[in-house]
Amino acid sequence: MAVPKRKTSKAKTRSRRASNWRLELPARSTCPHCARAKLPHIVCPNCGWYKGRVAVEVD
Repeated sequence: MAVPKRKTSKAKTRSRRASNWRLELPARSTCPHCARAKLPHIVCPNCGWYKGRVAVEVD
């Protein structure tokens, strides 16, 4: 059975685990009606449009 020649350092182990803790910004798209940034596949919070029609009435 294979055995490691050297002990894996704490820094190496922790940096390998830390790569899964990265935070990523959510994807953004622009609203075709008002050109403001919004989340994709979500009704625009500024104008209420989704897929070329008014989905929600916004005050």
